[in-house]
Amino acid sequence: MSRQKKKSTGWGCANIPISVIILILGGGYWWFTHKVNIDTSQLFSKIPKIATPVVNSTPAKFSIPTSSPSVNLPSKNEQASAKTITPRKIPIAPTAWEKKAIRGIYLSRYQITNNADEQTIRERVRYYHSQGINTIIHGVWGNGCTMYNSQVMQQTLGYKSCPNEFQDQWLDWLIDEAHKQGMQVHAYFEKGIKIDKNSPIYDLAVSRQWIVPGVDKTYAGIDHYVLDVEVPEVANLFRNVLVEFVQKYPKIDAVQWDDYLGYYAELPGKVDRTAKLTTFIQQMITAMKQANPSVSFDICHHNPYWAKRYFAADWQKWKVDRVFIQDYNDANFKEELNYAKNYAGIAITDKQLNRLKELVDNREIKGILVFPLSGQPEETASSIKSLVQNKN
Repeated sequence: MSRQKKKSTGWGCANIPISVIILILGGGYWWFTHKVNIDTSQLFSKIPKIATPVVNSTPAKFSIPTSSPSVNLPSKNEQASAKTITPRKIPIAPTAWEKKAIRGIYLSRYQITNNADEQTIRERVRYYHSQGINTIIHGVWGNGCTMYNSQVMQQTLGYKSCPNEFQDQWLDWLIDEAHKQGMQVHAYFEKGIKIDKNSPIYDLAVSRQWIVPGVDKTYAGIDHYVLDVEVPEVANLFRNVLVEFVQKYPKIDAVQWDDYLGYYAELPGKVDRTAKLTTFIQQMITAMKQANPSVSFDICHHNPYWAKRYFAADWQKWKVDRVFIQDYNDANFKEELNYAKNYAGIAITDKQLNRLKELVDNREIKGILVFPLSGQPEETASSIKSLVQNKN
């Protein structure tokens, strides 16, 4: 009887089905990653990566390195102490014309008639500023009446102003714009104490005996009549108008009176009114200063000898703030110029602009005023600018 071979009962790998092996490996992997809680990505991240060059068809942007290994960077303290250096502007030296303290032009009281509006007035101020003018001497009184609404005029004479058309705020606009431009405004009391037959107060003045006898023929072509400041009503009118003005316009820089503040020597009777005129003006200035001490009381008059001799105007005793010598006569120009050196400046007309270079170059002349006899102040200002530019 033959013997049968016995089957092996061992656990060799050859005897295990492949499906069972896969199942065991998958379960083990699951247990390894979930139960032990090991992040395989962390394991692989610790393996050094080998950089592989990649060809890029788009050119890279070129950047300048901000530092170099060979440069020693400043410490934080040094950086904190470092300051930004800004280029310093070199100031432009002022011209001889710009060095003049007062570079003024006269504007007649008629410049604001026909209801000149705010825009017109402000543009006019800016124009004069662009022409190198820093002071506007503008008429506010003339021929016996104001170019603003005045309660003093209303109470004394029965009407509030000259019969010209103007907007009530015209001077406020002018002063405001001038100050914005760094300019000054001087109120010009044109004609001073003189009137002509066209004055709205002429008939009243005659009827009240406010006029000194005779006709003032200082200037050819027009007859003037001089109000008598020795009459209390006349003196009060001028004093009250001036006080009212500097209170109504507290920001005005100055008031100016000219050679019409005086009595012509050739008036009949040869009466010396010098002392009386001096007293009147001193009282007027005192009242103005009490009302508004910041306002300068200026005059533009003849030299002291001429003014006293021919106009009873001993202005050296008036205690005014500033004096400008009126030099409208070419025949005496040099003589008047010598006086002007001792005061605030000189006044000429647009007919004397040929003298401008001489005046600008003269360091002893502190200020220059120009009166446009032509009645074209804008053209005069343009001419002044052209002349001073050509000089430079």
